[in-house]
Amino acid sequence: MSQVVGPINRRALLGGMTSIGVLALAGCSSFPAFSLEEAVRRLLFLSSDRAFARLLQPGGFWDDQVTRLVLPESLGNRGGVLTRILTGPLMKDRLSRAFNDMAYEAADRAAPAVTDAVRTIGVRNALALIRSSDPMAATAYLHQEMGTSLVELMVPEFGDAIRVSREPLVGELLAALTGVDVGGIAQSLAMQADNAIFRAIGREEAAIRADPRSTNDPVLMAAFGVK
Repeated sequence: MSQVVGPINRRALLGGMTSIGVLALAGCSSFPAFSLEEAVRRLLFLSSDRAFARLLQPGGFWDDQVTRLVLPESLGNRGGVLTRILTGPLMKDRLSRAFNDMAYEAADRAAPAVTDAVRTIGVRNALALIRSSDPMAATAYLHQEMGTSLVELMVPEFGDAIRVSREPLVGELLAALTGVDVGGIAQSLAMQADNAIFRAIGREEAAIRADPRSTNDPVLMAAFGVK
């Protein structure tokens, strides 16, 4: 299993960040001057830290409608095999739950990559990201900058998890699907997981914007006008 950059490590990174191009926002004179780029990075560090803390819990994907993965559509286009195996919604949910449990390993692999990206990407027009009316603007920017890099990281994790799954339904499905494209299933799940991860980060970003004082971070409080 890959090593997760946990909350303590991310907070250490966040706390050790240095200001580049230091600016002071009007109306924030009660706080030290700070870099707008630093504020965006802190926002993303904390948002991703909180998101992965939720996702890397038992049932982290399955228990949340925002992040739950669904069965890949390709499984339903294999001559009715899926229909024959899944005799009712309970069995379908069981298989779907198995795929969502696999997402833990994929998210475990993705977490350090998100942390590294936040630390290293250039933040263009940081003021616009801070002042955006979109409560998930910084997350959307991060997702755009990272492109499909998380998908590429997670495809092997899903592929390996599918092949060694202890869920009997997964084995039955693979045995029944002649010439099954495990890579294609893994790709579909990885793309879903990628979107789920950024939805989770975006939700945390929106919560921080709505209540920056709860972060107890003077840079974030200053950035969002809390005196």
